[in-house]
Amino acid sequence: MSVITFVCAGQMASALTFPAFENGHEVRLVGSPLDREIINGLRKDNYHITLKRTLHDGIKYYQIEELEEALEGADLIIGGVSSFGLDWFCDEILPVLPEEVPLLTVTKGMVDREDGTMVPYPYIFEERQPEGKHLNFNAIGGPCTSYELADHDNSHVAFCGKDPETLKYIRSLMATDYYHISISTDVVGVECAVALKNAYALGVTLAVGLAEKKDGKIGAQHYNSQAALFGQSMKEMGKLLNLVGGKSEHLVHGVGDLYVTVFGGRTRMIGTLLGRGLTFEQAMEDLKGVTLESIVIATRTARAVKKLAERGKVDLKEYPLLMHIDAILNQGAEVDIPWDAFTWDDLD
Repeated sequence: MSVITFVCAGQMASALTFPAFENGHEVRLVGSPLDREIINGLRKDNYHITLKRTLHDGIKYYQIEELEEALEGADLIIGGVSSFGLDWFCDEILPVLPEEVPLLTVTKGMVDREDGTMVPYPYIFEERQPEGKHLNFNAIGGPCTSYELADHDNSHVAFCGKDPETLKYIRSLMATDYYHISISTDVVGVECAVALKNAYALGVTLAVGLAEKKDGKIGAQHYNSQAALFGQSMKEMGKLLNLVGGKSEHLVHGVGDLYVTVFGGRTRMIGTLLGRGLTFEQAMEDLKGVTLESIVIATRTARAVKKLAERGKVDLKEYPLLMHIDAILNQGAEVDIPWDAFTWDDLD
């Protein structure tokens, strides 16, 4: 039996306690400062108030002030912070983590540099660790919703990091007959692929709102238009993955993640509202208080591509959907899908 300590009690980290506990490990779940009600509720009856699932009896729960105790003797640390908590995790948590224990994070996203370089979060974590410290960073990517993982639906994800032996070790702790894990040292490929899905899921779900607007009925579905946008998203994501130097096979993780994101969640909400005809400001007012990683990633990706275009590295005409999403979010443009820009002639 190993000891696995989860830092942050959000939905995905808490869902990951299922395979960890069922594999016979001691599981410790530490709440962030924002998770106090979650931890209090779990201590009472194991019910997670946002995941809306009952966790296994026997998991040990800790408030953030008890982090040191929760880390003692840990064999693996899993960071469950969202991208909006990245600064807190870097400033408050990384300094106290032991170097000899591998860290696996669920945080999806990337940052764009001044020259247009796109850097995935695992590298940002590495840059932000205290000077002289050398933590063993690893990350999760792929299509896996927290609810369905908790319900034991078959899921396929990728664990990525720099050290193959560490990845094999982490997989041995977490893999089950329903949680299937590929491993890769292509951190850029895996993490950029799954980060990009946030931007493009927003683009695909514009079709949901457009269908509702056209039919005058909430819940109307037009699958042709959704499929066309999905296909264009896959095409542009593939080009971007090649641009950052990621291996093409990792597109499967990003496209799979795109699929599950289109079918529900916050990104579908914003895309649908925009497709119905709301301005970006009106849509954000409707979703007041909801954090939207898709907007951040879409903006960063478009900004990076524009910088690369200025340097003559790419042609913006190859990314018509991304450019339109960016125009909607950051230039006040109305939704007007550039369908003709998606077509091409292949006559050789």
